[in-house]
Amino acid sequence: MEKPATAIARRLADRAEDVCRRYLSKGRREGNYWMVGDVQNTPGRSLYVRLTGSDEGRGRAGKWTDAQSGDHGDLLDIIGSAIGSRTMTETLDEARRFLSLPPPPVEERSPRPRGKVPAGTPEAAQRLFAASRPIAGTVVEACLRKRAITPIRGCDALRFHPRCWYRLSEDDAPATRTAWPAMIAAVTDLEGALTGVHRTWFDPATLEKAPVAYPRRAMGHLLGNGVRLGPAADVMIFGEGLETMLSLRNATPALSMIAGLSAAHLAATLFPPGLARLYVARDDDPAGDEAVATLAERAAASSVDLRVLEPRHDDFNGDLVRLGLDRLRTHLRPQLHPSDRLRFLSALG
Repeated sequence: MEKPATAIARRLADRAEDVCRRYLSKGRREGNYWMVGDVQNTPGRSLYVRLTGSDEGRGRAGKWTDAQSGDHGDLLDIIGSAIGSRTMTETLDEARRFLSLPPPPVEERSPRPRGKVPAGTPEAAQRLFAASRPIAGTVVEACLRKRAITPIRGCDALRFHPRCWYRLSEDDAPATRTAWPAMIAAVTDLEGALTGVHRTWFDPATLEKAPVAYPRRAMGHLLGNGVRLGPAADVMIFGEGLETMLSLRNATPALSMIAGLSAAHLAATLFPPGLARLYVARDDDPAGDEAVATLAERAAASSVDLRVLEPRHDDFNGDLVRLGLDRLRTHLRPQLHPSDRLRFLSALG
């Protein structure tokens, strides 16, 4: 006999777009998918929900994947996250109300805890960060050097874990290893408290990303927070990817930066007190355009001077690799405010 949760999940899948319009209202339909930032209904395009399809597994309507974190699930997860439910019973009750179904028989009700929320807790992130060590002399340092990123002094946000657990997804081959060396990046709030971590798994044999379906994943409370490269300042750079921001940090080491880790989270990154000018290192895609537009609106409302930094190639790490450090600085120079050129580039040549 089909379990109640399975039966309700199938009914929700038949109305996948209606579910998305109710519980992921800040997203929009694009073809056969509903696109939004994450399960917290943040604007963006990282999470996509399949709206059509009847085959089993990931091709079924109602299945979703967050391309940034690698998390995935069904529409019950979406509803549970939307209402902040603590048990599966609460989630099923809300789903029944949405579907206009009668309440279940008493014997079907139970206080079973809801399935794992598609993100680790800040406490779990803190434990992982504490179990890691500095990147000097590690695989992480070697992998960054291969991407032309040299060690950054005074950057305590990056650490190394020799055997970080990787949770297999349905997109991974069954024989995929479940532990790899990883770069652990601290996600912190405006007060400097660690609220999450970003993990990047590497293959020590190739010094490239590990051969897994999702070599980058984040956990913890991310919205509004980010990986901070340098202290809060009056002039800063916000950007999406860690490699992008580390490349810019190599080029302008005195300029403080924050990596938002996804376009949706970049758009929501909180402004530190005293911020006067904000540079945004944009990614050349629709999600990057949307993040820049959102930040521009917020900057205008806060009287912050916002300027966009454009890479010559796909991103600033690509520029660093292809152009080298001196030519990257030459490319950046005319994009900076005259006073910032003097302040951050004059001593670098």
